[in-house]
Amino acid sequence: MTTSPAVSHGDALWRAWHTAQRLWNRMAMYMPLLMMGVLALSTYWLVRNTPIFSAPGVTQETRHEVDYFMRKFTVKTFDEGGKLKSEIYGVEGRHFPDTDILEIDQVRIRSINAQGQITTATANRAYSNGDGSEVQLTGNALVVREASHDVSGKETPRMEFRGEFLHAFLNDERLKSHKPVVLIRGTDQFTGDTFAYDNLDQVADLKGRVRGVLMPKSAAQPTR
Repeated sequence: MTTSPAVSHGDALWRAWHTAQRLWNRMAMYMPLLMMGVLALSTYWLVRNTPIFSAPGVTQETRHEVDYFMRKFTVKTFDEGGKLKSEIYGVEGRHFPDTDILEIDQVRIRSINAQGQITTATANRAYSNGDGSEVQLTGNALVVREASHDVSGKETPRMEFRGEFLHAFLNDERLKSHKPVVLIRGTDQFTGDTFAYDNLDQVADLKGRVRGVLMPKSAAQPTR
């Protein structure tokens, strides 16, 4: 009878230790998940509390700045068959990456269409798009289409366009301006406040104060 309290007390200790061991084993099973959760919460806190700085590339994209320039240069473009389509020469050129525009001083342009007709252009300054198919001429702008003959032998007279601003679409063979232009076709001369010309259709559209001087063919013939 004197040993029963000791046995009961030892049995209680053994049961408590066994229970604690089972709890520890269960906690050990979930310990990796708990650690991953703590790590995820720590990462989230760091992201929320880390200052965000503007990326240099985003700032540069919004600026209208020159990325390269050229002096006394020539840019040539060719068609799929390797034939020369256009040639642009300038005293100085500056390229702006945000608009892909090439700004050219003292420009000279030579363009050749599929029929071999040659068009030349000069101006104090020009703005060309990336592939050279569209050019805006400013300051003493001059575009000249040399005389040519079609397949039937019919002659197209020499044409000349003058103004302070001319917008040329080289691939479409179109020319337009929202400012006054002088059009000279052979010996005839026309002026207008606004202007559009389509070489493929051979149509010139002048609007505003339009004036024209038509020379008789006899007057155009040289006297002997």
